[in-house]
Amino acid sequence: LDRAAFVETWRTLGGADAEVADIAREVASLDPEAVKARLLARADTRISDEGVVVIKAQRFRSLEKNRADAVDRLQAIVDAAATVAPERRATRPTAGAKRKRVDEKVQRGKVKALRGRVEG
Repeated sequence: LDRAAFVETWRTLGGADAEVADIAREVASLDPEAVKARLLARADTRISDEGVVVIKAQRFRSLEKNRADAVDRLQAIVDAAATVAPERRATRPTAGAKRKRVDEKVQRGKVKALRGRVEG
């Protein structure tokens, strides 16, 4: 992750006992377009519609540690978007698996057929 390639905005939100460092970085300056597209396509609430990644870091008491933690977590998000999942190969169920499934369906149907009013 090239730190010079991002626009950083740090905000410290006041709190009674916690210092909150809030990092917002624009994803628009990511070089590989595929990584950028995968990052923006993720169902992640930390990424806005404008492509801004917001990371709330308040694990530590010091501002420097919180900023370093936020940058590390941003790196993890970008690394996860950079990895491409292998394409799924379509497979078919075996004949035995098909037979077992149909047998289980027949058995379940027999159990359900026994339900109802008892005559007598």
